[in-house]
Amino acid sequence: MKALMDTISRILFAMPLVVFGLFHLTKAGMLAGAVPIPGGVFWVYLTGLAFLAASVAILIKKYTSLATLLLGIMLLAFVLLVQLPGTLKGGDSAMMHFPNLLKDTALAGAAFFMSGIFKKEEEEKTVSG
Repeated sequence: MKALMDTISRILFAMPLVVFGLFHLTKAGMLAGAVPIPGGVFWVYLTGLAFLAASVAILIKKYTSLATLLLGIMLLAFVLLVQLPGTLKGGDSAMMHFPNLLKDTALAGAAFFMSGIFKKEEEEKTVSG
């Protein structure tokens, strides 16, 4: 039962990351305006690839601790650099950014939590293997 829940959890967490990654890669021009640093389209493509890399790592159980740690850091950067400033502007900007601030915060927390679990699993494999 634990193995089944582990598999389902990995799939449920990774699949939205695949969608986010594909969206970043296919709609880079549209998303570039939200990037608060120079090189907007580059950063959109890079984060799209990062979403896809994290989802693959989670699904195939390779480098999962590192992948989820880096994912959490990236999502927290989104919160601080994109969503929080957009929310603080108020008005329509807040209506668009606030739900994403909450989503990215929750996903970052989950990614950090999962990183700890995966790190423990990786350490146990090293000790027993």
